[in-house]
Amino acid sequence: MTTPFPTGTILGYPRIGRRRELKRAVEAFWRGDIDVAELEARAAGLRRATRERLASLGLGRADSSIPESFSYYDQVLDAAVTVGAAQADGLAGYFALARGDASRAPLEMTKWFDSNYHYLVPEIGPETEFRLASDRLVAEFLEAKADGFLTRPVIVGPVTLLALAKASDAAPEGFRPLSRLADVLPVYVELLGRLAAAGAEWAQLDEPALVSESLSETADELRAAAATAYGVLGRAQSRPQLFVAAPYAALGATLATLAGTEVEAIGVDLVRGTIPAEQFDCTRDALKGKTLVGGVVDGHNIWRGDLAAAFAKLGLLRELSPHVAASTSTSLQHVPHDVADEPLLDGRLKSWLAFADQKVEQVATLAKGLSEGAAAISSALAEASAALVDRRDAPGVRVPAVRERLAGLAPAAFSRAPYDERVAAQQAALDLPALPTTTIGSFPQTGEIRRARAALVAGELDAVGYEDAMRAEISRVVTLQEELGLDVLVHGEPERNDMVQYFAEQLDGFAVTVNGWVQSYGSRCTRPSILWGDVSRPAPMTVEWSRFAQSLTAKPMKGMLTGPVTILAWSFVRDDQPLGDTANQVALALRDEIADLEGAGIGIVQVDEPALRELLPLKRADQPAYLDWSVGSFRLATGGARTETQVHTHLCYSEFGVVIDAIRALDADVTSIEAARSRMEVVHDIERSGFDHGIGPGVYDIHSPRVPGVAELTELLTLAVATIPNRQLWVNPDCGLKTRGYDETVASLRNIVTATRAVRERVGTGDAVGA
Repeated sequence: MTTPFPTGTILGYPRIGRRRELKRAVEAFWRGDIDVAELEARAAGLRRATRERLASLGLGRADSSIPESFSYYDQVLDAAVTVGAAQADGLAGYFALARGDASRAPLEMTKWFDSNYHYLVPEIGPETEFRLASDRLVAEFLEAKADGFLTRPVIVGPVTLLALAKASDAAPEGFRPLSRLADVLPVYVELLGRLAAAGAEWAQLDEPALVSESLSETADELRAAAATAYGVLGRAQSRPQLFVAAPYAALGATLATLAGTEVEAIGVDLVRGTIPAEQFDCTRDALKGKTLVGGVVDGHNIWRGDLAAAFAKLGLLRELSPHVAASTSTSLQHVPHDVADEPLLDGRLKSWLAFADQKVEQVATLAKGLSEGAAAISSALAEASAALVDRRDAPGVRVPAVRERLAGLAPAAFSRAPYDERVAAQQAALDLPALPTTTIGSFPQTGEIRRARAALVAGELDAVGYEDAMRAEISRVVTLQEELGLDVLVHGEPERNDMVQYFAEQLDGFAVTVNGWVQSYGSRCTRPSILWGDVSRPAPMTVEWSRFAQSLTAKPMKGMLTGPVTILAWSFVRDDQPLGDTANQVALALRDEIADLEGAGIGIVQVDEPALRELLPLKRADQPAYLDWSVGSFRLATGGARTETQVHTHLCYSEFGVVIDAIRALDADVTSIEAARSRMEVVHDIERSGFDHGIGPGVYDIHSPRVPGVAELTELLTLAVATIPNRQLWVNPDCGLKTRGYDETVASLRNIVTATRAVRERVGTGDAVGA
């Protein structure tokens, strides 16, 4: 007996808690403040609260419309542990895979498709023994059932799990984890059997890899894998009905492939993609009896959107299948919980927004329209349309002076003097040693710093007292770096709450939230700012802090800015104009800031672009236009810098080889990249590409509490020096140190300096370490 798919659902919901309850519980467990039983109890309470909330917003308690998508850290790690691809002994072992411990390094981490969420990369080889190693998904379904909820268990699908994995160290050259598909499918069959035995009527398998053209597998290979996987799973004798969700872009021809299998429901992203009319004829017959789940509510951004247009898209889907459901385009893990929980946002702005709870309500509205007809939801559709008109006409959305400045730009604004000329001028000005050492920018944000900031916000500390506290911290950081022997210093950024929010609070066209937290990775949460209008800089933003820091030392001090692409990627950006136009508005504000930093005596300016790879479209046809405007916005921001000013940039979780041409086109004098977790794999991409600018492959993984030893760091540096000419090489951590503690930071940086000096000595004495 089959159970119809719910008329409205979501692909997932924020799992951190409205007040980051999961973050606090997990970190308490890591500190040893609570035991496993207490952590499990708190997590169970959070799951129960989530189910109750979703039911109150319009999803059904007993129709499988509520997804069971909880994770303590990461959904890819969960799937890997479930099928035995990653070995974890209880929660302590699970977290060791994510964070490392005294005996092992953590799994590599990278960005989840084109989002700011990071997933852990499983390592799979011919030796990997797949087995059903965890029944947590079944247990959480039964937990919900005991509370009166019939939920829909969610797991990353087999094609995506293997496509996102990397070959293990034991694997032969050329091995690809997707070749193990036939071996992992029996484990998924067994898992589905256990879910069916527990009473699950539907199970959701997330397969975003099927929409991507940016993976090592071709679209044809992924399509063939999908046919194999869902041919096997669809024919499993004991299983729930299967809902295969493919978010983040158009599913394309793979829709017909999935329609040809025995899965009962297919989810398509209709915010980032479409179903071309030419696919209708070849797909319509195959979809008979299946539910087509239209992702028409944007799960990736916070705008209220055009609800009438969303409902019209669902109407078009009925030309393909009589069974249509409304859904979010992606999991709602990418957006905050509730716009009603933002007391400081302007009321007019709030009327344009929809956070997770509001999007659930939108799905419920669309589902009602599918069931009862458009007339039943006409007032809701009209209200959403009125909000769009109000947003379009509101002051600040379009500012003539900003648009006139952009329109008047000449091509020369996007370029600097030739690189060779800059190198000579910068070496004369800076006089740096071989393999110069530096950090990426931030130093640990201590409890004292956070308390001072909170006291300022609460009115318990005046601006003068706050500035004095920040100057004292900057003085401490500068002194520490000089004692450690670093060559290029930073001021540590104690005054910055976040590398994007800090600038958003000082730029026109932005708003910031109080409770708008989203998960970045593990227990790490961010509050994306809201970019709602034309952007400009009323006044300098960083100059006085940098000027003060430089006054404390004779060594070069880096000015620290966040680049235009990253400011867009880590904000919720207006969707009413091309992203390139918005990026150039931000770039002009940064260009003015660089000029003021130079005027304050700062000779090195770092413009961080860790999100450059993140926004790369998943479809190859869309990538050239993105790379053109993203590179252009960086060059516009830095194009006014003097020849002797050294411009740095930083990229994190950006597979260097994928965007090497774009990184070269940025024309930064020095680029730092993350390389520690992958053990310098990136240096081979650098060598093959002929990249000839300064490069700093990170040697210290700051996302783990591990302190790398001198021998480990020396080995990594030796790998780098053996491949990259010494004149290009810089030595730095993978990323900023904001989330680390001072004890581990000091120990790690001391080891970095010691290892660097040893490698310098070996290079200088003619040892065959380097070029």
